[in-house]
Amino acid sequence: MAKATAAKKAPGTAALPRPVVPKIVAPRGYRQVSSILVDAGGSWGAKLLKGQVVRFIDLEGQQAVDFLCYNASDTRDRYNAANTMKMAENLYLNTGTVLYGEYATPLMKVVASNCPNHDTIGGCCSVEINQLRYNRRTHSCRSNFLHELGKFRMGEPDVVANVNWFMSVPIGADGHMAISDSPSKPGAFVDVEALTDVLAVISNCPQKYNPACGYNPTPVQVEVYSKSGR
Repeated sequence: MAKATAAKKAPGTAALPRPVVPKIVAPRGYRQVSSILVDAGGSWGAKLLKGQVVRFIDLEGQQAVDFLCYNASDTRDRYNAANTMKMAENLYLNTGTVLYGEYATPLMKVVASNCPNHDTIGGCCSVEINQLRYNRRTHSCRSNFLHELGKFRMGEPDVVANVNWFMSVPIGADGHMAISDSPSKPGAFVDVEALTDVLAVISNCPQKYNPACGYNPTPVQVEVYSKSGR
């Protein structure tokens, strides 16, 4: 299983205290096989086998987690936001939502979440869009995606419109949309089951210039579970 990558700290910067990971009951019939703390601005990636569940925990609240997944047997069959929204008949991801791939393959399913309306239209931040919007060139989720995808011999063509766990993007009656303050509280989690073998990657969003992370990026916990007896 791939290791998380932490955001780099400036030389001489004191290490921050590690946050307390809340004790959340394991999915029924499952046992934990890994647990990794992903620092603010860091990234993570792994191959998940069919039936495994990955849990993302927002340790301090209001922390966006950008996410992509790919069919492990054919990575061209990657998460497709439009297919997912069409099948769900909803703009938002909630418990029961299936994440569909490019070829309409059911890749993963949200099996539990105590935070509503995860985003799938806001996409990821990048150096270029941060420059355009905020006149700043900063670390970005796109860079994190490229870092993790490189471990699987993938690259720029594989970065597509992504899921944003815990991020709030309300849509007005006139179609206006904007990233807003997230309802995600400390200890909020989402459990996502692999419906086939998948490659999953995240960027623990480093954004400081909009409310995606409450203007203060923080760590998240990533836990993987397998069915008991396997």
